[in-house]
Amino acid sequence: MRRLAQALLLGLIGAGIVHIVVLLLIPEFSARDAWSRLAMATDLYVMTPLAAEKGGPPVVKSVDPLFEAVACRFDLGDGMVRIKAQGRVPFWSVSVYDRNGHNIYSFNDRNAGKPSLDAVVLTPAQMAAVRKDLPENLAGSVFVETATDEGIAVVRAFVPDESWRPAVKTFFSQASCEPDVP
Repeated sequence: MRRLAQALLLGLIGAGIVHIVVLLLIPEFSARDAWSRLAMATDLYVMTPLAAEKGGPPVVKSVDPLFEAVACRFDLGDGMVRIKAQGRVPFWSVSVYDRNGHNIYSFNDRNAGKPSLDAVVLTPAQMAAVRKDLPENLAGSVFVETATDEGIAVVRAFVPDESWRPAVKTFFSQASCEPDVP
């Protein structure tokens, strides 16, 4: 019986130590999420390349080396967000994430139905207002409705070989992420 009590006491002390260490490490790891890293790199509504600066670490790691990517943080409290880009690239895709990094919506040039990117991210209340009187300039846009106010839009473009890199660079240089109040 005494050994069992010692084992339980030792287990509780060990669990307490692990718990304290985990609590102390939370600030270290929470500053490494995509939202925080983008916030350190740039402001809201700025398309930020996710590739590494010369000699530096990438803002957010890209999974596929054949894709280039840019991202922008947004706050729907400022109004709906319009994401646009034009240019001819082999393939582009957009993913919208909430502040915690959960994917809310994804689409690409194949299912958007047109080669240029024109998307609007908005809350359900903003969507209801837009549905009442759809502005003409939003008629061909892809609408992404989300219940979260803060998020990240990531735009990716396929670079099958080096000859496509200038076209992808132009595509991203023309990309925008701006609050658009109806």
